[in-house]
Amino acid sequence: MESIYGPLRSATGSKTVAVDPEERPVAGVVEAFRAAYPSAERHLRDGGDLRPSVRVAVDGETAGPDADRSSDAEVQLSAAMRGG
Repeated sequence: MESIYGPLRSATGSKTVAVDPEERPVAGVVEAFRAAYPSAERHLRDGGDLRPSVRVAVDGETAGPDADRSSDAEVQLSAAMRGG
C-alpha cells in the first residue's frame, strides 16, 4: 500500500494506491507507481532522475531510491507543490 501526498494525488484520484513492483528497492515502487499513473511523471522526474523535491518514506522513515523494503512495507510518496 502506498500513501500519496501533494500534487501526486491529482494523478491517482486517491490518497492510497496499491502497486505491484517487480523490484524490492524503493526505486522499484516509484517505477511501478509511475507506470500505473503516467500523469505523475512530471511531478516525479526531471529528465531521468527523481526530482529533489520528491520525498519517499518507508514505514514512516525517509528512504532513498536504493533503500530496501519489505514486501508489506507502506511507502509514502510526496512531491512539493509548485507555484505561489
